[in-house]
Amino acid sequence: MNVRRLIPTTAVAGAVVLGLTALSACSTSDAADGGNGDKLKVTASFYPMQFLAEKIGGEHVAVTSLTKPGVEPHDLELTPRQIGSISESDYVLYLKGIQPAVDDAIKQSGVQNTVDAATLTTLENHGSEVSGHDHGHEGEEHADEHGHEGEEAHEEHSEGDGHNHGEEGGADPHIWLDPVKYAEVAKGVGKSLEKADPDNAADYKKNTDALVAELGELNTAYETGLKNPATKTFITTHSAFGYLAERYGLTQQGIAGIDPEAEPSPARIQEIHTIAEKEKATTVFFETLASDRTAKTLAKDTGLKTGVLDPLEGITDKSRGADYIEVMESNLAALQKALGAK
Repeated sequence: MNVRRLIPTTAVAGAVVLGLTALSACSTSDAADGGNGDKLKVTASFYPMQFLAEKIGGEHVAVTSLTKPGVEPHDLELTPRQIGSISESDYVLYLKGIQPAVDDAIKQSGVQNTVDAATLTTLENHGSEVSGHDHGHEGEEHADEHGHEGEEAHEEHSEGDGHNHGEEGGADPHIWLDPVKYAEVAKGVGKSLEKADPDNAADYKKNTDALVAELGELNTAYETGLKNPATKTFITTHSAFGYLAERYGLTQQGIAGIDPEAEPSPARIQEIHTIAEKEKATTVFFETLASDRTAKTLAKDTGLKTGVLDPLEGITDKSRGADYIEVMESNLAALQKALGAK
């Protein structure tokens, strides 16, 4: 699980470097004819990238995900065949900083049409405790209590455990858990597919617009559904929800940093117990791809309930929904229940 702690700061580098400078219709069509008919052969690094590629690419793409359902993406090790499949792709969509093995393979693949989703929006640093009011960036914009970016004054939140999401200065890569940021990424993916496959540009634009509208509705549902919670604090074994917390004016309390299966120290358990009492938190959330042992241990020690908050790193038969939108709706329902939102 050590790989989780090696999320590099380079994930935030290169604000809009898409690696698309050498795109042309002829190079794309020549490559696309190699075994997929007239479909663009797309490789996605893990589920959030696969979902974008499939929704935006539609009938014009053949999408392969490097991370199979049920596999924890942070720990992915690629087979020689998978590494070879990357090199044979017409288009690769990934998120730099989540999967070091994938980052290395893509760098060595020589594929021209590679898109790093981290360059399509702004990444930030999130510790285990993140809220829309205190994000550690004094003077920058902060989310107000309804999830809009505004200039609300900082509130004091000093209970965080000090774990950063990555090494020192590391950027939090979990951008897909904020529907607004995910929509920004979707727009960038759509534009890059238009350039990679100009013959089908109109369809890519149409599909992108439809997905962005769907994500806009999801954002509205979260804004409305989390507007008046009894508490704004939620506790989670996986500190993946920093962007979501910031967007909707909530506070995420991570149990033991970024490893969802790490055992919390006795001191951290007591700290979480104190926070839960002070902030009237009710629930310890765990995720579907990791053990619930830590959450159940903490819940037993603190008298809290347990619940599922899915970081959407993969879809399995245990997922509470068939795709990104459905699981995010399940996450909203779980948060509403835990936070006492009307």
